[in-house]
Amino acid sequence: MDFIGLLYLVLLFIACFFVVHFIKLAAIGLKSIRKKPAEQKEKKEPQPEKVQPVYYIVEKKRSRSKATYSQPKEIQFKDKP
Repeated sequence: MDFIGLLYLVLLFIACFFVVHFIKLAAIGLKSIRKKPAEQKEKKEPQPEKVQPVYYIVEKKRSRSKATYSQPKEIQFKDKP
């Protein structure tokens, strides 16, 4: 009896797998069909694009200031009575 449950589980997984991928592929196919006429019109008249110059923001390297430390403090512990 456990075998039949496992068989149904595997069959259900396979069916869901194919249904989900079928829907995804159908959506991709519909998108590609809709875009083809618009893309063909745009490709007929290519416009030369001007190359825009690239500007970089460069910061001046700052030198580190020398670390100055104060004298170490003495720690006093209280003795427990």
